[in-house]
Amino acid sequence: MSENAPFRAGFAALVGRPNVGKSTLLNSLIGEKVSIVTSRPQTTRHRILGVLNRPGVQVAFVDTPGLHLGERRALNRAMNRTAAAALADADLVLFVVEALRFGEEDEAVLARIRDSGRDAIAVVNKVDKVKQKEKLLPFVAELAAKHGFLDVVPVSAEKKVNLDRLIDVIGGRLPESPELFPPEQRTDRGQDFQIAETIREKLTMELVEEVPYGIAVEIEKQGEEDGQLVVHAVIWVDREGQKPIVIGAKGSRLKRIGQKAREELNARLGKRLHLNLWVKVREDWADDARALQQLGME
Repeated sequence: MSENAPFRAGFAALVGRPNVGKSTLLNSLIGEKVSIVTSRPQTTRHRILGVLNRPGVQVAFVDTPGLHLGERRALNRAMNRTAAAALADADLVLFVVEALRFGEEDEAVLARIRDSGRDAIAVVNKVDKVKQKEKLLPFVAELAAKHGFLDVVPVSAEKKVNLDRLIDVIGGRLPESPELFPPEQRTDRGQDFQIAETIREKLTMELVEEVPYGIAVEIEKQGEEDGQLVVHAVIWVDREGQKPIVIGAKGSRLKRIGQKAREELNARLGKRLHLNLWVKVREDWADDARALQQLGME
């Protein structure tokens, strides 16, 4: 970058259908974990910011919930609204798709990008998973023909392949602007949010098929005691029958979830944590607009 080149900064929204790897991509671009990741679609429920600083450029990446069809519950509708709002506010859109997979939901996301009128870069993720590499170029060409993308960049978020090129392409397309965030800031989310999301990640990974989307985590209070951070958190389920599933035999599952969350948070926050977890029932919270507001999803 030449010394006379203007500084560029702006918001780049990561949009795509559920499970294309947006959160993994965000974490890999930032170089640290700012968004939780599981193999379950719709793990991301919030708009999460990750800030990347490079010489002459600051990119504020916005991770969004996967835009999906079939808005059955109030939670799904809220997630779609969150993603649509991030798309509308962005300087640049990163349309994330999975290599060799382009279906109805991808098409619906692309239609939203067209309607937004925003400049877009197509990001073809998971190229490391493609066995028949000769199919990749025709797929990229087909995708490029669907829309006037500024560029189409194949990457592997998981293996961190071709991310420097993606950052260069993004940086060159952002508006001339001073920094939007202090250089040391990595995300717009505070400690409460990070703790709650880490607990939810461990729950999602532990429960797999059993209690897919009826779970939310709320931090009731936290404070320093005897040199450690003591956190009281409630795990909300939306059916009475889900409570024993989350707790497990003699509390074994809840203990395991708490331990995994605590170990990760000790390392991430650089302090010793003591987690107190309770499981409570709030019937149909995912269909209750007031509950969604209380839980910060609306």
